[in-house]
Amino acid sequence: MSEPATGRIVLSAVDDIFFAAKIEAAAKRAGINLIQALDARQLSEKLAANTPELIILDLNSRVCSPLDAIPRIKADPKFKDTPVVGFFSHVQVELEQAAYQAGCDHVIPRSRFSAHLPEILRGQY
Repeated sequence: MSEPATGRIVLSAVDDIFFAAKIEAAAKRAGINLIQALDARQLSEKLAANTPELIILDLNSRVCSPLDAIPRIKADPKFKDTPVVGFFSHVQVELEQAAYQAGCDHVIPRSRFSAHLPEILRGQY
C-alpha cells in the first residue's frame, strides 16, 4: 500500500531497468515524487526543471556519465547542499574513491543500497 505523497522530490539517474523499477516501486510505496533520467541529457534537463531533495546516481551507468555529472551538480548553487547518493558494485574500490573525489556525498554498495532503499529515499543514509 502506498503512503500519501510526502512532497519530497527525488531524482534518479539509473539506466539499469531493474534498479530503475526497484527505485520507482519503493518511491511509490513511500509517497515520494520520483523523477527519472535515463541518460546524461535527461539528467541535465530534469535538474534544470526541478529541485530535488536527493539525487541518486548509478555509478556504473555508461549513459548517465555520473562521474562527470557529480562535479557539475555540486558546482551549481541550486544543488550544492543537495545530497548525491551513488551506488556501485562493492568490488569497485577505485570507483568508490573516484565518486567521493568528484563530490558524491554518499557512496553505497549496490547490495546495501537495495536493502536500505526506503530509508535512503527518505534521506536516512
